[in-house]
Amino acid sequence: MSGSRELDDGAQGEPLEECERAILLSVGTPVRLSGSLAYLKTADPMPMLRPPDLVDPGEIGQVVECRALGVVAVRFRRGTFLLDQARLSLLAPGDTAPH
Repeated sequence: MSGSRELDDGAQGEPLEECERAILLSVGTPVRLSGSLAYLKTADPMPMLRPPDLVDPGEIGQVVECRALGVVAVRFRRGTFLLDQARLSLLAPGDTAPH
């Protein structure tokens, strides 16, 4: 086994992107927002600040990109936002989105 990890879903040996801060997150990892925020920053090429009520505390999203300094882009139901990993928690197996 080489030093680089690969996707297990049969994806032609593409390397698995990982964030290397507090918790290891990879693209596609489901995460939960652990608390409320003062504002949200969009993950657009020209980011904008948005009101925090677009994402509920405890809402589940999916990591779509890892950026520098422990920042990840997470897709939620109302958009994709840049968040620090400290604001996120990994989902336990069998954990689902609240209805």
